[in-house]
Amino acid sequence: MTHMSYISHTEEKEKAYNVTFGILSALAIIMIVAGHVGYDLLTVGGLFPYYSFHVPLFLFISGYFYRAEEEEHPLIYIKKKAKRLLLPYFIWNLIYGLVAWALRACGGFEMGEAISLKTLFVSPFLNGYQFIYNYAAWFVPVLFLIEMMNLCMRLILRKLRLQYEWLILAGSLAVGMAVVQLAIGGHVWGLYKTPGRILFLYPCFQMGQFYKKKLEDRDTLRNVPYFAVVIGAQLVLSLCCNGLAYSSVWCTGFANGPVIPYVTVVSGIAFWLRVARILSPLCGRQQSGMTAGGFFRYLSRNTYAVMMHHVMAFMLIKGILAGIAAHTGFLADFDFVRFHTDIDYYYLVRGAETFQMVYLAAGVVLPLLLQKGISLIVSQFGRT
Repeated sequence: MTHMSYISHTEEKEKAYNVTFGILSALAIIMIVAGHVGYDLLTVGGLFPYYSFHVPLFLFISGYFYRAEEEEHPLIYIKKKAKRLLLPYFIWNLIYGLVAWALRACGGFEMGEAISLKTLFVSPFLNGYQFIYNYAAWFVPVLFLIEMMNLCMRLILRKLRLQYEWLILAGSLAVGMAVVQLAIGGHVWGLYKTPGRILFLYPCFQMGQFYKKKLEDRDTLRNVPYFAVVIGAQLVLSLCCNGLAYSSVWCTGFANGPVIPYVTVVSGIAFWLRVARILSPLCGRQQSGMTAGGFFRYLSRNTYAVMMHHVMAFMLIKGILAGIAAHTGFLADFDFVRFHTDIDYYYLVRGAETFQMVYLAAGVVLPLLLQKGISLIVSQFGRT
């Protein structure tokens, strides 16, 4: 790539960058990382629990950026998505399989399955927890399948001349609510969880398209009445419902029937979408480098890396703490058994919940540094 073509490509990317959705993506991945350590940093005092909307938020963002033009060349679209989503996933899945093997063989850890064709290529589509240290990336194969479902559905509806966004959203919501009802009845178990999570999340992708095509131009209510409505509705939900959180990956925890989960998806997205719009000047085109805006822009462009690696970043922090506990007189209450057997064990120094900030910072920054290093290596090879 010549210097001029590189500049042209960079300018094109800058023009295409949606600042509001960039901030929304950055906030969403921070919620994912914080949620995995139980850090309620962005729950607004518990009013908007992460697990009531944060995974669907990523589907909403992905759906927003889907373009009808992709239907003109579906095979190119499939190839592009496989290259962007599945190829790096399978590469890292192999690497984490080797990491899990090494830690079991040499470190006394008891987490992760053995490397096999199943754990390399099948398990990612069944649960994504095969090697544990990259379990948060279960979302990647699910997103790919939802992208393919959306493409196929829209191609069929195009032939039938039924490309109505109201119809698509209503139909997908009906299916999603049916899945929730089946899950409440105990019928979404075992292998059924694979189609269950896909069909449950599918309407959230369509919400992104619906918002872009039908609502975005009408989203003009001033901030004070907007937040009054959204926060007021969420407060009513919090007071009247039996807990708003649920598990998207396992299709469990639906305590309020089939409708409320999607209501909290809408309210959570509505709240943070407006927050992102308010913060959008932070990440304007002039913001780059070591500024807060530059960091958010880089984070928003590399949510894949954070999703893939933040659990391993947590393990690195726990490994440092384990080393301190083993070789000094400090951290005597560190639980080595849980450290070796439970990926969800998070040691807090002196029991201080503020130490969760260390895990959060590591979970975001270390994957970004890894991605930066990989990008530099790739660019160096590209110049040779």
